[in-house]
Amino acid sequence: MKTIHITLLTLAFAVSVQAQQFPFKDKLDDAVPVLNIATFHMGTTSDANTTAFDEHSAENKRRIHEVAKEIAAFRPTIIVVEELPENNEKLLKAYSEYLDDPEKKYENPGEIELLAFEIGRLSHTSKIFGIDYKEGYDYSLYYHLKNKRDDKTYEQYGELVDAAEKKYPEDKMTFRQLFKLNNDSQMLDMLININADMLTYVSTKDGNEGAYEAAKMYHRNLVMFSNFNKISINENDRIILLMGATHTAFFVDFLKRSPKYRPESVLKYIK
Repeated sequence: MKTIHITLLTLAFAVSVQAQQFPFKDKLDDAVPVLNIATFHMGTTSDANTTAFDEHSAENKRRIHEVAKEIAAFRPTIIVVEELPENNEKLLKAYSEYLDDPEKKYENPGEIELLAFEIGRLSHTSKIFGIDYKEGYDYSLYYHLKNKRDDKTYEQYGELVDAAEKKYPEDKMTFRQLFKLNNDSQMLDMLININADMLTYVSTKDGNEGAYEAAKMYHRNLVMFSNFNKISINENDRIILLMGATHTAFFVDFLKRSPKYRPESVLKYIK
């Protein structure tokens, strides 16, 4: 009888929990849609991660604009890019000039001029902001840290990354293929790994040197998210975020947990 009684109590508790319909509501009723888009840097950049790409090619520009047209179907009211907030006035001026002359030639066009401006033009977006924050850190700590612990995880993960790069060679892919690859969830996780998390395997016996370096990358992106949260929005806004893929990767989690934003996948808009 005792066993039966305990079983009935367990069943009653299970039914009670199910009736409460976990998980709980974690988004505000007026949460704003956000399209968090990963891109590679198309022009000259100080970023450590670059992709060989001819930003002056007319054919590349045509392919970029094809993708821009598809993304514009999201109908953004605000576009946010990887630019310093203190340059917002200059950014808006450059965008306004592009709207006046979409055939404008740039000495060193990047993803902002080639993709963000065209998305904005097609969707009649009037607002554009930068949220970047600069913070350097030691990408190559593993290779010169003295007396580091004997842990091969960093090297072994590097071999997995090398294998992936051989399977998907950037120089053999079209812009659309590369764009989709950059926005794949597994790729985004890999970018957080190689830019931050793998450094936690790099340390000396009595130190946590790698973790301190990785924290700088987390800090940079947290400040960028703080800059993003400073932008004035209302319940009718729809936001496009266009940044280097590593930043996009961090923002995936920030946006998912935020009660203020409702993230959507850009792959839903790309053929």
